[in-house]
Amino acid sequence: MLLLVMGSCTMTGSFTTLSADKTNIEIKTLDDLYQFLTHTADRVPLISAHRGGPEPGYPENAIETFEKSAKRQPLIIECDIALTKDSVLVLMHDDKLDRTSNGKGYVKDYTFKELQEFRLKDTDGELTSYRIPSLEKALEWGAGKVIYTLDIKRNVPYELVIDLVRRKKAAPYSILITYSATQAAKVHKLAPELMISASISKPEDLLRLNDYGVPDNRLVAFVGTSEAQPETYQFLHEHGILCIVGTMGNLDEQAKARGDALYFDMIDRGADILSTDRPVEAGIQLQKYRTDYRLSSDFIK
Repeated sequence: MLLLVMGSCTMTGSFTTLSADKTNIEIKTLDDLYQFLTHTADRVPLISAHRGGPEPGYPENAIETFEKSAKRQPLIIECDIALTKDSVLVLMHDDKLDRTSNGKGYVKDYTFKELQEFRLKDTDGELTSYRIPSLEKALEWGAGKVIYTLDIKRNVPYELVIDLVRRKKAAPYSILITYSATQAAKVHKLAPELMISASISKPEDLLRLNDYGVPDNRLVAFVGTSEAQPETYQFLHEHGILCIVGTMGNLDEQAKARGDALYFDMIDRGADILSTDRPVEAGIQLQKYRTDYRLSSDFIK
């Protein structure tokens, strides 16, 4: 396998900024998505921008932030879904508005129109001109640009999200995040065509998902916020399943302290997607990886 033959010592060239010529992930059909998300030896590793890649001047879970992040590199956007008083699906991580906007109190206590009175804060806590977006507008924006991983918050019915994804014809670029085998089974029963991100840190977790009726070809594996064991990567790859490592938190801090080449090495050891709070720095390393290994995809344009 490519990962076993080539190591990070083969890196060539100098990358200090992201300057990818092709940044859009253009997937038009579900069959395209299944193909793109099936592991092969020449798979193209990607960054997943945690909460969309917020930075100074750009808030988390904002379409303007997604657009800025996606212009730099081919990207998966991880975003969070909450529900308003009038049952509109919006992008918001917290139950309450206080941390990420100049609003106060719970999202569920406001109508969507009322939420538009508030402005979002950036990573420094500074107010921006950007407003809380609806999931509908985010899905419309993302077509032909990114893949979404949709993190559905507590008390948000999966049925509402699935219905909107279907109505906006966004299934070819959407993955629903689940946190247990029972959640994954519920999503698969409701929408057997959709891709699911499931927590799989060891082979037994995949076997349990299979027992619940969730097939390998509808799964990407979130292996956790630390690297999986080599045998776990191998097992999942043999089943055609891509592996997401959550570097947000400890692994991102390690990369800051020890050097960003850590991201390259994680891909080399078996990760396929890095979900990170440092999409620019991690993205530079993945750009090196794709260049050094001469990896490309017909779906990245």
